[in-house]
Amino acid sequence: MQSTDWPDPHSKMLCELHARGLSYAAIARALNAQFGTAYTRNATLGRGKRMGLVAAAALTSPRAQARPRSAAAGGRRRSPKAGAGPMALPPPPKPAAAVRLRSVGISPRLLSLDQLGTNDCRYPYGGDRDDDPITFCGHPRQPGSCYCTPHHHLTRTPPEETAVRPVGRLTLRLVAAA
Repeated sequence: MQSTDWPDPHSKMLCELHARGLSYAAIARALNAQFGTAYTRNATLGRGKRMGLVAAAALTSPRAQARPRSAAAGGRRRSPKAGAGPMALPPPPKPAAAVRLRSVGISPRLLSLDQLGTNDCRYPYGGDRDDDPITFCGHPRQPGSCYCTPHHHLTRTPPEETAVRPVGRLTLRLVAAA
């Protein structure tokens, strides 16, 4: 299997010849003559695609576009295959909807990790940038939680978002023990 790492002079010449409008078969012949390599049309096409040079229309053969066959001219007419022909570029992704963040009206003590006591709230603040230190709320925490009461409610799913199952009739059956 041939390595996909092309030497820089080969890649530069590929870019130059592509900019001149040569076909990938002609580019392969020129590269092979210049550097004594054995690149194929598909190898140059693949390298051009990895470098971002290949347009969608270039993926089809120029001869096939110039000389369409018809049933009247004696050629065979083939049904189009799924995925055949020029590749369509996917539509650009839609921008994500803005996330509405929830907050609580509490002034954190902003304690570092080594300053936290065993009963202090561990809700983190900061750390958004590389040089931004991470500090913690530090208020007394709620029993059974790592957070103070406001932060505990902030981190839990709000009651209006919980799904309530409708009450239905339930039938119980007694089964004899084996």
